[in-house]
Amino acid sequence: MFTRRLFLGAISAAALLASGFSASSQDKMYIALISKGFQHQFWQAVKAGADKAAAELGVEVTFEGPDNETMVDRQIDMLSAALAKKPAAIGFAALDSQAAIPLLKQADEAGIPIIAFDSGVDSDIPKATAATDNLAAAALAADKMAELIGGSGKVAIVAHDQTSRTGIDRVEGFQKQVEEKYPDIEIVTVQYGGGDHLKSTEITKSILQANPDLKGIFGANEGSAIGVVNGVREMNRTDVVVIGYDSGAQQKQAIKDGLLAGAITQNPVGIGYETVKAAVAAAKGEPVQKEIDTGFYYYDKNNMDDPEIAAVLYD
Repeated sequence: MFTRRLFLGAISAAALLASGFSASSQDKMYIALISKGFQHQFWQAVKAGADKAAAELGVEVTFEGPDNETMVDRQIDMLSAALAKKPAAIGFAALDSQAAIPLLKQADEAGIPIIAFDSGVDSDIPKATAATDNLAAAALAADKMAELIGGSGKVAIVAHDQTSRTGIDRVEGFQKQVEEKYPDIEIVTVQYGGGDHLKSTEITKSILQANPDLKGIFGANEGSAIGVVNGVREMNRTDVVVIGYDSGAQQKQAIKDGLLAGAITQNPVGIGYETVKAAVAAAKGEPVQKEIDTGFYYYDKNNMDDPEIAAVLYD
C-alpha cells in the first residue's frame, strides 16, 4: 500500500508539472518570464509589476534574464530551460526578434501560450504583446529634439541593438519622424552600444569628435542614454541636446543636473503586470488582446514631479 501511494503521488506530481502547475506550491499555476536582462533598473521595475500581478492572481512566477542585453545565446538557453519545466505559459522579451522562433514553435506545439513583453518577435505565435508603442514614442522624442535644437542641424542616435523590436522600432520611429517633418535636420549616424553605458560613452565621444557641429543625440534606452550623457560631459560638450529613453535614478539625476534635456519613460511596472495577467488568461484558454499598449510619457525637469509622471518613473 505504501509503495502504491508513493507511485500514485509521483504520477500526481508529474501531472501537475505537465499541466503547468507547480508541485512545490500545490495548485498554483506556474508562469515563466524570460527578460532581456537584469542590469538596468527598468527590468527590476518590470519584475515588480509581474510580482504584483502574480500575488493578485494567485500564481507562481519566475523572472530571469541574461547578465546583459548582448547575450542572445544565453537567453535562448533560458527559454529552452523554461520550456522543459512545462509552465502554463511563458512571457518572453526577445533580444533577437527571430532567433527564438524555433523554440517558440515548440512551445506552441506543446500548447504553452507565449506572451511577448517589451519587445516582440517576428512571428504570430505570441498570443499577445505587452509593450510600449516604440515607434510613436521615438517619434515624440524626435519632436522634442527638433523643438530644442530649433528645427535644424545635425543629430545622432546611439541605440542598444539592431536585433530586438525595441532597438529597431525606436531608431525607425525617430528617423521617420525627422525625415517626414524636419527636412532641415540631418541624422549623421546611428550607432549601437549594446545597451552598455561604458561602450555607449566611447561611441558618443567618437561621434562628437567626428562631428564638432553636432546639435543633439538621442539615446534609445537606459544604458544608451546614460552613456551619451557621460560622453557629452567628458567631452565638455554641454551645448549638445540629449534626449533619452527610460528613466531610473541616473537619468533623473542627469535631468536635474541639466545634462539630459528630457526622456521618454515607459510604464515598466505596467508591462510586467499586463504580461502576467495576459499569460494567466491565455493559459486558461480565455481571449487576450493581441496588442497591449502599456503607454509612454515624455518627462523633463518641468513635469517629472507631476503625479501622473512620477508614478511611472522608477529608481
